[in-house]
Amino acid sequence: MYRYIGASFAILECMARWTEKAERELFRLFSVIRSAREAQMLLTDLLTPAEIRSLTKRWLELQELARGVSQREVVKKLHVSISKVTRGSRVLRHGTGGAWLFLKRLGKLKKPKKS
Repeated sequence: MYRYIGASFAILECMARWTEKAERELFRLFSVIRSAREAQMLLTDLLTPAEIRSLTKRWLELQELARGVSQREVVKKLHVSISKVTRGSRVLRHGTGGAWLFLKRLGKLKKPKKS
């Protein structure tokens, strides 16, 4: 039995190393995208339409939150759960800064228009 457990841990360690390597390669893949069209082609091949919609909503949530729109307003506007919006808020407050970097890079930090 102990031999079986030891072998299982060895397999898990090997899988973890393989996964880390694959993640680094995935990040590198995104770094070589040259245009919005290439990004669209890649994401369409990699993700289901539902996953693309989900990722799109996540990006919209971040944009709204970064502009100062309240979490409750984002929930109503985008028809998403409060837990998803709260997660987005946490990303903006405590994340790596990647979301802010791309919000700024794409000019998405303009103040919302008053109605």
